Amino acid sequence: MIAQFNPSLGDLESNFRKIMEFHSRAVTKKVDLLAFPEMSLTGYQVQDLILKPAFILEVNEIIRRLASACSSGVPTLIGAPVCENGKIYNAYVLINNGSHSIVSRKHHLPNTNVFDEKRVFESGPISGPFEISGVKIGSPICEDLWFEDVAETMVESGADLLLSPNGSPYSRKKIDSRTQVAVKRSLETGVPIIYLNMIGGQDDLVYDGASFVLNPGGKLAVSLPQFDECEEVIRFAFVDNGWIAEPGIKSVYGNTLAQDYRAMVESVKEYTRKSGFSKVVLGLSGGIDSALVAVIATDAMGPQNVLCVRLPSQFSSEGSLSDAALLIENLNCLEKTISIEPANQVVNESLACAFDGYSQDLTEENIQSRLRGVILMALSNKFSMMLLTTGNKSEVAVGYSTIYGDMAGGYNPIKDLYKTRVVETCLWRNDFYENWMQGPKGEIIPQSIIDKPPSAELRLHQRDDESLPPYDVLDGILVGLIDNDLAVKELVAQGYEKKMIKQIEDLIYRSEYKRFQAAPGPNLTDRALWSGRRYPLVQRWRDKS
Repeated sequence: MIAQFNPSLGDLESNFRKIMEFHSRAVTKKVDLLAFPEMSLTGYQVQDLILKPAFILEVNEIIRRLASACSSGVPTLIGAPVCENGKIYNAYVLINNGSHSIVSRKHHLPNTNVFDEKRVFESGPISGPFEISGVKIGSPICEDLWFEDVAETMVESGADLLLSPNGSPYSRKKIDSRTQVAVKRSLETGVPIIYLNMIGGQDDLVYDGASFVLNPGGKLAVSLPQFDECEEVIRFAFVDNGWIAEPGIKSVYGNTLAQDYRAMVESVKEYTRKSGFSKVVLGLSGGIDSALVAVIATDAMGPQNVLCVRLPSQFSSEGSLSDAALLIENLNCLEKTISIEPANQVVNESLACAFDGYSQDLTEENIQSRLRGVILMALSNKFSMMLLTTGNKSEVAVGYSTIYGDMAGGYNPIKDLYKTRVVETCLWRNDFYENWMQGPKGEIIPQSIIDKPPSAELRLHQRDDESLPPYDVLDGILVGLIDNDLAVKELVAQGYEKKMIKQIEDLIYRSEYKRFQAAPGPNLTDRALWSGRRYPLVQRWRDKS
């Protein structure tokens, strides 16, 4: 039986209890083996927590308790950090007959994108197979499956099948990448492959499950749901001198818009829960970004746990206020309206002497944004609600946001979603509904919000395209510079204006310090800002092509 498991990082007691619950069901089902994903005992990624000797000691104690508790039950495989001779390994541990043993140590340590395993783990030797009920099993751990040497060595050493425990985070089209790699290994080795992945959110990562089983030749036998914790009994039969998995559940996954949306919803649910919050608050401007965040939050938490706050100023249009009110009505969530004008007048009067002789500029606009941040943080503190920020990836990339203002908060669900993708996602959510959504179905985001020209509304008749290119143009340049690392000359060849490209490039580099202080948000792509793309906060290089 394979368990698509959602551990809580560092909560070893809770993970112990959940493992035992799965184990109890495995005993009832009379299976030969129960398997959990990579680092299932501790949660993943553990980062420098793993360097604390007290943490490793507690992990060892929990493993011993599991061995004792499972002594007369089903053999069980768990992922855990294990220290041997002063070296820490990302290991797969077999618990059987009251004892435990390491059956695999991760050999290839990922050190790209969001992974930095070489910092905390030692590379282990390639392990041979272990035997359960007459079947020899090899266990390439996550990254090990992406290289042919580990799988090949295990099969050459006698493995009848490969069981690969994974902590593979979600990113767009990742399911296809995993499947292609596993199919390649299956074709090379000629044995079945069980790809077992964890689920759940951890910081800016969302683990999406979508575990699967391939038969020799790469034929799909089983595919588990995406994002759902579940278990499945995989039955194997010996046919023509080899083992094959019997056909089972075959889950169907949505398109990338649907997958991104579920990842954002799960990230909010998981980050708030694991941070100790049960409610969220956000500023609702009447614009499309905050509207999408409000819907994501409602689908994640339920409308009774979402507080949407309108914070009007003298520059807030009636359309924005009425659009926000309509969205709140559609969502049936909690609502407050608090004008920032009284506070804005006091602050500007206090600064009048210091600013005497200077004309109004971006400074006064940012004061409004920061006052909104102060009010939202006060509500967050008073009512123990996580404050969600609402800046999309286009704005975050070029610094079109106010530090300590609209950037204030604990989590940003749309941090890795470009503005054009925000629009597409809103249209998708209006047309589609799934049972896991806790918000209402139907066209809940008013079309007037989707069609409205973007504006920060911090001065009269302000529009985003006064200081930025139209978002379809901006996003094309950003995808080129950030997601694809294209040179300026390559974007010029695509038809973009060189002067505009250089301006956007400069904004990206000059805004790095803002992103360093920004709230985390779920990674939806391989080039999520900050963890998926790491640059110096201050640097003067610019592309001269």
